[in-house]
Amino acid sequence: MTAISTFCPGCGQPAILRVMHGILKEKKVEEKAVLGLDIGCSLLAWDYLPINTFQTHHGRVVATMVGYKKAKPDSVSIAYAGDGGAYAIGFQSLLWAAIRDEPVTVIVNNNAVYAMTGGQTAPTTMIGQKTSTSPAGSDQMPVNGPELIRNLNKDAYIARTTMTDMKELKGHLEKAFEAQAQGHFSLVEVLSFCPTNWKVMGAELRAYVERMQETFPLGTF
Repeated sequence: MTAISTFCPGCGQPAILRVMHGILKEKKVEEKAVLGLDIGCSLLAWDYLPINTFQTHHGRVVATMVGYKKAKPDSVSIAYAGDGGAYAIGFQSLLWAAIRDEPVTVIVNNNAVYAMTGGQTAPTTMIGQKTSTSPAGSDQMPVNGPELIRNLNKDAYIARTTMTDMKELKGHLEKAFEAQAQGHFSLVEVLSFCPTNWKVMGAELRAYVERMQETFPLGTF
């Protein structure tokens, strides 16, 4: 059974997971699907969906799912991580999986902060964004993961979308799973909500994500 969400109120991750699960159900591949979770807020999904799910060490989710795919080639292998797990401690594993064109799908929840540990500056924190470790505003250039990975692999499906357009989110995830089925690496980054650490609510959430798009352009790369 699907468990009650343990994510913070307003978090974008439950919606991402629901859309992903809906696609697996439509394609009738739930039994083949395996969801690997990085440490961080993403680990709260460990019993959220009625599919095989397990946690990995921080930054090792992509490497783990690459290994699983090699052991179970007919599986739908999904690595789910936050921006820190993907673009900081896990960047090496992510880049080499992309370079080798490993047939796994990586979903990155980009909320521009290290959310679970208190809202510190993350690889995707924007210039001028205030966090618990940049109270005057960050002066570090953020990492644009999809753009970088596109330069490493011309055959992969690479996209960035947003929580404010669920139709686009579904479309990109469908294409990412199709790419995996065809033997290619795929990554979808999702600009997501973090009201707890952003300290904004309601309509301000949409405005915050729309401002993120100036730093992180949407589309297929």
